[in-house]
Amino acid sequence: MLMQILIRIARSVVQNVLSQLTKQLNVVQEQAFNPMQQMVQQVTGGVWVGKGADAFVEEVSNLMMPGVGRIGEGIGTYSKNIQNALDVMDQADQQVSGVARGIADIFGAIF
Repeated sequence: MLMQILIRIARSVVQNVLSQLTKQLNVVQEQAFNPMQQMVQQVTGGVWVGKGADAFVEEVSNLMMPGVGRIGEGIGTYSKNIQNALDVMDQADQQVSGVARGIADIFGAIF
């Protein structure tokens, strides 16, 4: 009984971490990557022209956006790994419950 409560608590904590990672991924996308992409589109659309504009587009496109993309990929990888850990926890819990029921049935048949 106590073990089931602890597993539920652990599962809840892991799900909360997963939820927070998803929120952080959205923040990276909405507050970093998308605005940079829009700025590049505006500059390439003619809002700013010249060597400075070309250098800006180059820097943002080749350094900043890929860096932010890697951060997003990292968060996605962490989320996937945490979800896999959650699945393993669920499978282990089911297996242990099955074994416990089997042992209870054996002892129930004996006594």
